[in-house]
Amino acid sequence: MKDLVRGGIILSILGLLAIFIFAQTRTENGLDSAMNSHLQSNITLTENLSTEVLEAAEQNEKGQLQDKSNKEKQKKEDQVSEGQTQEKDNKLVEKTVSSRAVGVNKGKFTATAYCLRGRTASGAKVRNGIIAADPRVLRLGSTINLTAGGYSGDYQVLDTGKRIKGRRLDIWMASCAEARRFGRRSVTVTLMP
Repeated sequence: MKDLVRGGIILSILGLLAIFIFAQTRTENGLDSAMNSHLQSNITLTENLSTEVLEAAEQNEKGQLQDKSNKEKQKKEDQVSEGQTQEKDNKLVEKTVSSRAVGVNKGKFTATAYCLRGRTASGAKVRNGIIAADPRVLRLGSTINLTAGGYSGDYQVLDTGKRIKGRRLDIWMASCAEARRFGRRSVTVTLMP
C-alpha cells in the first residue's frame, strides 16, 4: 500500500514537471512572435534615421579635420617662437632630492620573541628578520619598520601564532637565551610601502 502511494506521488510530480516545461516553451514562442513584429516596425524607423545620422557624421568629421589642421599650424608657430626664446635663455638647472620612503605609522604594539625552528605560516624557513603578527592587523608578506632599541630595523611579517592576536608581535631570534633576554616590550611599528 505504501509503495502505491509513493508511486502516485512520484507520478504526479513528474506530470507537474512536464506541464511546467510545456507551458514555458509555449510562452517563449509567443514572446518570440511579439518581438519579431516589434523588430519589423523598428527596422523601417532605423533605416530612415541611419541615413540622417550618416550625413551628420560626415559633416562632423570634415569639421574635425579642419580643426586639427588649424591646431597643428598653431603648434608649429608656437614651437618656433619658443625655440627662439630658449636659445636666448639657455640655462640648465638640475636638482637632486633624496628622501626615505615614508610608511604608515601603525602605532604601539606589544612584542615578544620566539626561537622555534622549522617553517613559518607562509611556508618560508625561519630566519633573522621574520616576525609573527595577526594577519588581520598586519598582512602576511608585508614589511614593517620596528623601533625597539637594539632590535630596531626592517622585518617581514611571515608568521602567525595561536596567541598572536590584535596588536601583538613575536620576533624570531636565533637563540632561546636571546629571546628570553628580549622579554616583553612595547614597540612602535611603521608599515613600509
